[in-house]
Amino acid sequence: MEKVSFDFDSTLDREDVQEVAKRLVDRGFEVWITTSRVSDDTLKVRFLHTPPNWNDDLYEVADRLGIRRSQIKFTEFEDKINFLKDKNFLFHLDDDSEELIQIMNSGDSCKPINVDVWGWENEINKIIKR
Repeated sequence: MEKVSFDFDSTLDREDVQEVAKRLVDRGFEVWITTSRVSDDTLKVRFLHTPPNWNDDLYEVADRLGIRRSQIKFTEFEDKINFLKDKNFLFHLDDDSEELIQIMNSGDSCKPINVDVWGWENEINKIIKR
């Protein structure tokens, strides 16, 4: 199964991006959310509790789109390439240019795509049609 990755904040929280992700889920792609956010489990350990509704927005979108909770990676402010590298992701869609530059410079096969640049959806379509 081919894997793809989406950032959440300012990316997969957008309805237009959700439509693309849902189509990929429906076509059988393994869709991941790779976010810089901190997980609920880490918050419980560090602060002895999780702030109410901390990641509820992310989980609601994931559930609605059919993205499994096991396919959500909280990088906890670490560089996303540390998770993506050598895992055969086709692409990662993000709004953070620094994250995208790190992916590009890593030499990994994962293609960085900037959601804030016109034509991002066309780039995804080119990659998945290979």
